[in-house]
Amino acid sequence: MSDDFEGFSPAFFRFFEELIADNSREWFQANKARYEREVLLPLSAFVSAMAPRLAKISPHYVADPRPRGGSIFRIYRDMRFARGGKPYKEHGACQFRHERGKDAHAPGFYVHLQPDKVLFGGGIWKPPSPELKKIREAIADKPKDWGKLIEDRKVRSLFGGIHGDGLTRPPRGFDPEHPYIEDIKRQTFFLMREVAPAAAQDKSFVKEVETTFKAAAPTMRFLTAAVGAEF
Repeated sequence: MSDDFEGFSPAFFRFFEELIADNSREWFQANKARYEREVLLPLSAFVSAMAPRLAKISPHYVADPRPRGGSIFRIYRDMRFARGGKPYKEHGACQFRHERGKDAHAPGFYVHLQPDKVLFGGGIWKPPSPELKKIREAIADKPKDWGKLIEDRKVRSLFGGIHGDGLTRPPRGFDPEHPYIEDIKRQTFFLMREVAPAAAQDKSFVKEVETTFKAAAPTMRFLTAAVGAEF
């Protein structure tokens, strides 16, 4: 197991503080070498350190340390959907997605680092309609299993329960009186833990993320099975 990762340095977070102050192509181009050195390299080292730990949780979730095309999200925003015209994301992030997934909409474990907070956990973000329907049906058909997962003491203490935006009304075909109708209404499902950025600057951060992923694993197993994939 890799113990090479020493934590994210203050320079990692300082890069994003300065990017927030001047989110322009001119600034980024002038600081691109810093981005490669202070952001991409540490993220790649972190993903490498997580790989053997994640494999113990599930062999079907991938930790790919490649700076491009792997688990690390691009810093470039899709300007078709970007609000405010900012061309760069103001945080670093990586997703350890399922081997069958090709994009961010697949089930995955996630780590998000920005200057004022750090988030990590697991879930599925805005799955396509067929997969979303399968998740809703799994919750509707197995209320005891779902309830046991989201009402678990560790899940509540670490994550505050399941989260994710949802519909204002129950989706068609589902009982509005179902005990977990609020979860059935969701369009995104995630368990996310928040810590101070200082926690990510310590060598123990890898272990904290591993422990958190393990706590999210039973819910991730449910979601993964619901969309017809192996955990």
